[in-house]
This record gives sequence, structure tokens and C-alpha cells, in this order.
Amino acid sequence: MSTDVPATGLQLFSTVREDGRLELALKPTPVPAPGEDEVVIRVEATPINPSDLGLLLGAADVSQLSVEAGVTSAPIPPAAAARMAPRIGKPMPVGNEGAGTVIAAGAAAQHLLGKVVSLAGGQMYAQYKLARGRDCIVLPPGVTAAEAASSFVNPLTALGMIGTMRREGFEALVHTAAASNLGQMLVKLCQAEGVELVNIVRSAEQADILRGLGAKHVLDSTAPDFAAGLTAAIRETKAFLAFDAIGGGRTADQILKSMEAAAVALAPGFSIYGSSQKKQVYAYGMLDPGPTELTRSYGMAWGIGGWLLTPYLISAGAEEAARMRQYVVDNIRTIFASKYTTHISLHDVLKPEHIARYAKRATGEKFLIVPSLPG
Repeated sequence: MSTDVPATGLQLFSTVREDGRLELALKPTPVPAPGEDEVVIRVEATPINPSDLGLLLGAADVSQLSVEAGVTSAPIPPAAAARMAPRIGKPMPVGNEGAGTVIAAGAAAQHLLGKVVSLAGGQMYAQYKLARGRDCIVLPPGVTAAEAASSFVNPLTALGMIGTMRREGFEALVHTAAASNLGQMLVKLCQAEGVELVNIVRSAEQADILRGLGAKHVLDSTAPDFAAGLTAAIRETKAFLAFDAIGGGRTADQILKSMEAAAVALAPGFSIYGSSQKKQVYAYGMLDPGPTELTRSYGMAWGIGGWLLTPYLISAGAEEAARMRQYVVDNIRTIFASKYTTHISLHDVLKPEHIARYAKRATGEKFLIVPSLPG
């Protein structure tokens, strides 16, 4: 049924304490024996994604970190205390996705024993993970855990964006913070799928990254001609659906303005209600946690809302979700390849010098946790 499985393994927990501080700690946790259709995975690689930071760091002020007896903590600003209150006294395991080797398996999952698999579902910042066999993706021979550690969140999000576009009757996309790891995947995926993509970045250097991948429409939001360029790109591509990773500020407002201007140019005429072209922006990230500012200058046929991967997968159904997963497996070294600038241990995740870096969510810098590395 298994190779040697230890009784316990280290797992990272994030806890909001009664004293108003957020605490990060590694704790020995029992490694359960697998049930009939379950497996125990030795976690070998797990990424730090922006979506992990909301649970890992919460609203803590990471500029005021302190370390005592192997535990790292930071204060939670009073303005965020109410939002974090439901977490008080509840140690929460962290880590959305990862990959590793199956070292124990129940009777119905014996075919997975010894296989390198990837999975999502939380609790991956750990040395060992108990999971249902059917939730694991078996990787092709030779694909390493590090290569497949990010095979769920970003790849399925990119596929979900295109799926949303098709289900809602749009034909092209706008994407913000587009030089991210996810953004680069989306560029390659749209090329493979024949989908026009308008990319919005925040510097000339980021624009060069995407043009190096062959992206056609890349707009630098800091450039003086950004608004005009965005309107022209939307007019050319008919990209009236946008996915916004920024969330706060006026990015969504500018996208909707450019969409309206492009729609009017494509179907000239006057109406006090604006164009009849449907325009939609989905906020799927919070790089700017401030308010979303709208000026309502884009007619009446528009919408803005939130978008998350899990609800999309539920609505898509099991058959479509399985097809998406297989698409990722088939392209794990090409379209969905991830690059990591820094490999760290589980112990390193708690170190202030590393937290200061990965908390910035800087474009071009991505961390991979390798639990086997010494602390």
C-alpha cells in the first residue's frame, strides 16, 4: 500500500491571534493513513501565487514583522480588524496547489503509487498531503514536480477566461497586469486558440516581455497615448470583455470608456443611452485593494463584476473541467510552463527578508516552495 510514511510532517499555518497580530508558524501535523480512494503525497514543489497571499498574510502590515521562537507575526491595522475577525484563533493551512510523489495509496488508488501528480485544493504548504485519488493529475513521464507545481490556478484561470468569453458571446479579450505569469500564459494560449488579446501593462519593460512572446496588442498604461491606443486596439479586435487583475482605482473605468469609444466608432450614430454594444469587465484580482472608481461615461450597456475560477469550474461542469485539465497536461512544458526566480524552503516562507519580496507580487519574480530544502 505504501512506501515508508512518517507519522508527522511539517505544515504551515496562518492564524489571527486575539492580540491583533497575524502569526505564521510551521507545526508538526499527523500524516493520516489513506482511505480506500485516497493517497498520501510527498509535496515536492508548491508555488506562492497572489491568490495564496490573501490567506497567508491577510491584512497584516508586513513592514512590521517580528520573529520569536520560530514564529513570525505582524500587526493587523485597526481598519482591517473587523474584516479579519472571523479568523481569530483559527489556524488555517495555506497553499492552493502543488505537485509531488504519491507515497501511500488506498486499495482503489494503487495505480497512483509512485506517480508524480499535481493537485489543488489547499493545504499544500506542507511536507505531506492527503488527497482523493480522483483529484490528482498524473503527469507524463519525465515531467517533474517543479514543472507541474503551477498546473491548476494560472492555467485553468487562463482557460476559464477564454471559456467565459465564448459562453458570453464575446470574441476577444482585454487583460490587465498582463506581464504576470498568468498573463504570459494567456498570451500563448490565445495565440494557440486564435483569440485576439489586448494586453495592458504598467511599464515599457513589461511591454517588451510580452512583445518577446509575440503579443500584438500591448499597451503601457503609463504612456501618454494609452487611452487612444487602448481604444484603437479594442476597435480593431472587438475586445469588449476584460479581465482586470488590479481591481481598485480607475483601470476598469478607462477600459469601459475605451470600449464605448470603440463601439461608437464601429457603429456610428447617436443615442442618449450610448452604444448598444455589451461591455463587461470582470475583476479577478486585487493588486489595488482600494475602491473601484467609475465615472459612468460609457452608456447603459455595460457591466462590472467579480470572477473566480472555482465558480466557473462548477458552472462549466465535470466534463468541461476534465477537458481543461487534460489540455494543461498536454501543454505543461509549452503554453503553461512556469518560471521561478527563487526556490525557498518551508522555513524560508516565514523569514522577513523573503516575505518582504514575495509580498510585493512583483512582475517577473515568482517563488517556488521546495519542502525538502533545509531551513
